[in-house]
Amino acid sequence: MLRRTLLAVVLLLTGCNADAGAAPGFECLGQQRIASGATLDGTVIGGLSGISYDAGAGLYYIVSDDRSAKNPARFYTAQIALSDNGIERVDFVGTRPWLDSHGKPFAPLDAEARPPVVPPDPEGIAYDARRGRLYWTSEGERGDGGVQLDPWVRIAGLDGTYLGEFALPDALKTSAPDHGARQNRALEGLSLTPDGRYLWAAMEGPVYQDGALPDEQHGAITRITRYDVDTGTADREYTYPLDPVSAGPGGDNGLSDLVALDDGTFLVVERGYGTHVAVRVYRAGVTEGSGQLTKTLLADLTNTPGLTPLDNIEGITLGPKLSDGRQSVIMVSDDNFSPTQITQFLLFAM
Repeated sequence: MLRRTLLAVVLLLTGCNADAGAAPGFECLGQQRIASGATLDGTVIGGLSGISYDAGAGLYYIVSDDRSAKNPARFYTAQIALSDNGIERVDFVGTRPWLDSHGKPFAPLDAEARPPVVPPDPEGIAYDARRGRLYWTSEGERGDGGVQLDPWVRIAGLDGTYLGEFALPDALKTSAPDHGARQNRALEGLSLTPDGRYLWAAMEGPVYQDGALPDEQHGAITRITRYDVDTGTADREYTYPLDPVSAGPGGDNGLSDLVALDDGTFLVVERGYGTHVAVRVYRAGVTEGSGQLTKTLLADLTNTPGLTPLDNIEGITLGPKLSDGRQSVIMVSDDNFSPTQITQFLLFAM
């Protein structure tokens, strides 16, 4: 069982105004920020990069992208109290390390070892209520000196134990120079469809063979892969159009997470980081027969009053229905374990 050590780490509650930057029917209700340096069971709470809701238990599974540098690669469980006026409280109640195929937590990076010890770069997480398990992604590694680890989508028990892995398409691997996933631009978003049949895994940016990264003048394309959960194989792949960079000179833009509304419709977060943070939420849908997703802007969080400062939003999930019947949408930011950044939870109503 998950440890029930309760830690309230609420720092600040603020409201927001969706009149600027949001489409009708997608309203910003508020945010909670988490105290910098907060800990749970000896681990530093930070680097929160993906979130998924367990409606039955009222728990949120949240993945940290710590590559076993501060503590072993891990995930958290949290309780989030919502109201029609915002987020009332965030309590982290448990943490577990991800375990490798030998049942051990992942060790820190050691490029000098032979063979090199290469931990995962955890980014996405999805809870499967029907099967009682978790799915999680790693961006892998394409480092200097040939240090390499393919991205993956793995299956884990609710205690972090290794249960298997989905078959990664060759186009996403890091097996050859200028082919497959770029460093730190690989599997970032993850979502299970409501019926539990398909798992969708999204790349943050384009693989080498799909062209250049986005810049201030040009967008780019990235790939979203559909996996059949029963067979563990990829059965569809779609391209998603990324916006040009709007986060200032030297910035970037990529797909940081998505959540499935049905078998072919999503909320997608595009996040850029440069001289400032730029975050947009799109409603995207599969265009059958074309191999592409189309998108419509729902909210530009950069221009939403009450979300200042806005930080590095990397996770999105659907929470419970609010008392007025609207669907809650919850996002979380990755503070990169930096004292100059914040961990924040945002609440929208859809």
